[in-house]
Amino acid sequence: MQTWISSGRIRSSGTFCTGVALMVVTLFSWSSPLTGTPNSTTATATSIDNIRQTSQPRWIEIDLSEQRLRAWEGRKLVYSYRISGGKRSTPTPIGRFRINSKYRTHRMRGSGYNIPDVPYTMYFYRGYAIHGAYWHNRFGTPVSHGCVNLPVKQARNLYRWASAGTLVVVRK
Repeated sequence: MQTWISSGRIRSSGTFCTGVALMVVTLFSWSSPLTGTPNSTTATATSIDNIRQTSQPRWIEIDLSEQRLRAWEGRKLVYSYRISGGKRSTPTPIGRFRINSKYRTHRMRGSGYNIPDVPYTMYFYRGYAIHGAYWHNRFGTPVSHGCVNLPVKQARNLYRWASAGTLVVVRK
């Protein structure tokens, strides 16, 4: 009887430890920027050149001053698309991030918006994502609530090309 109770405790404690370990991993991996704070300018021209020269296989550059997204494989430009970044009142965060989750479609809600079926959504920092926008055609102009909007077909191409963990560099 004592052996049965002891083995039950071991199984329960193993399950408990596994649960705790999963929570800790999730906590530390949840959409934190690689360097800096959301409002810090860490993606300078020098760091962009360093990324191009290193072995970063695939990475995304978002230039808010040009309202342009570029997708790179090392030094080779794969895609270059006009975007709509965040308005002055709801800016897109600046810095180096990684795509942490991808959704074929996703409902996006916030202050003043509730949009169902947002296509090809790739979150890179907290609630900020690169995604398709079917509700406007003002690409090249900052109109979003901080996300990076693309035409749907271009968002689909990028969604298929990028994977979770892909580096995203956002600069002014």
